[in-house]
Amino acid sequence: MGTQWDKEFFRAADRLLAENEVVIDRPKGSRHPRYPDFIYKLDYGYLKGTMSMDQGGIDIWLGSGDRGTVCAVMCIIDLMKKDSEIKLLAGCTEEEMETVYETHNEKPFMKGILIKREE
Repeated sequence: MGTQWDKEFFRAADRLLAENEVVIDRPKGSRHPRYPDFIYKLDYGYLKGTMSMDQGGIDIWLGSGDRGTVCAVMCIIDLMKKDSEIKLLAGCTEEEMETVYETHNEKPFMKGILIKREE
């Protein structure tokens, strides 16, 4: 359903990535500022100059590959915060996408779906 729209969605995500600076505020191996038991398994940050549901920049997970295109999107529902959000993934291998997916589904209060780019 909507394969042309899917392609246009990812092209729009690529444009956001190309036109806005990526700020890695939580590098791979760092600890979450409020949850010190949580260690980031990939670089994590946001797109400067963009806005998300939490009034911060659009979040992005960065893998070990080419970080110039968006390879997937995580759609998150957080029952504690009672909000939803998207997270872009760029340069992620299949294994890295699985890591992000597991990260957003391991707690009972947070659930997410991964939408992979097909082109």
